[in-house]
Amino acid sequence: MWNALDQLRSAFTHKSPPRASRGDVRLAVLTLLAERPMHGYQIINEIEQRSAGAWKPSPGSVYPTLQLLADEGLVRAETEAGRKTYSLTEEGQETVAASEPWAPQGQGPEHRGDALRGLSKAGMDVAQAAAQVGRSGSPEQIRQAERELAQLRRKLYAILAQD
Repeated sequence: MWNALDQLRSAFTHKSPPRASRGDVRLAVLTLLAERPMHGYQIINEIEQRSAGAWKPSPGSVYPTLQLLADEGLVRAETEAGRKTYSLTEEGQETVAASEPWAPQGQGPEHRGDALRGLSKAGMDVAQAAAQVGRSGSPEQIRQAERELAQLRRKLYAILAQD
């Protein structure tokens, strides 16, 4: 149980940015390049800015995505002042989706940050309560708390499974 609490605590105190799936990075890159040509770090910074810091893809995800898009004929790279600048090809322009990847479920980035802070605080509160039960509870209370936490975990995953 203590290991699970430590993992929960570290999940809410670790400050790394949320990870996006490979498809999200691809869509974000295509959407940005539809606006204007950019180099890789401009793409990374633009995504971070538009998501109000909630999402900052790593160079290790953006540059391979750019290479893959170039291999597919969706973007082309031109070297300017020693930097590769990427732009959409005609085929790439046809592929761009209309949605914005950094505004999940129709909410702007300012709402996501507030919601994430609230969720993080709630998770820490649960972790602290579980730790208190572990320190002060009887063996039966500890087992009951473990069952409740397992049920809560299943409910949280069920939220993600909803349409």
